[in-house]
Amino acid sequence: MSAYLSVQSVHIIFVVSWMAGLFYSVRLFIYHTEANEKPALERDILQREYEKIERRLWNIITTPAMVLTVLAGVTMLIMRPALLQAPWMHVKLAFVAGLIAYHFICQGIMNQLKAGIFKLSSFKLRLWNEVATIFLVAIVFTVVLKSAVNWIYGLAGLIIFAVLIMTAVKWYKRYRAKHQK
Repeated sequence: MSAYLSVQSVHIIFVVSWMAGLFYSVRLFIYHTEANEKPALERDILQREYEKIERRLWNIITTPAMVLTVLAGVTMLIMRPALLQAPWMHVKLAFVAGLIAYHFICQGIMNQLKAGIFKLSSFKLRLWNEVATIFLVAIVFTVVLKSAVNWIYGLAGLIIFAVLIMTAVKWYKRYRAKHQK
């Protein structure tokens, strides 16, 4: 097996770990926020537990996986610098930059929740959770299709995908509200 394929395998493994950490972290933020609706004793216990789980997930899985994903990606670019000449790689790297920004925004949300600051409702956090999905879909399609030439069609498809996800989240909110009564 070539060294490049080994590094690529490591890259994919840590992308999966990073994405799992992001998805689960925001799901925990939703539960953490919804704990505000519980009686005081239950709320306090739940929020302390969510803070602990969020911190562990973030520090043990999510952030290390992001760092290792980026390091493996940079290593692949060093091993095959011609990839930087491919237009699709520029598109991918732009989406990766967006995903890294998303990561640090999530870290900020986690820190706010720990400080007892709840700026986002659980519904807004559900929408926020789907942003990672949009980045994931955009990155995978860009890498697999390697077509920056058709990026306009890809962007249109991504917008349609995003609208469908947001619609599903809104539908789920109405469904939950109807069935919780």
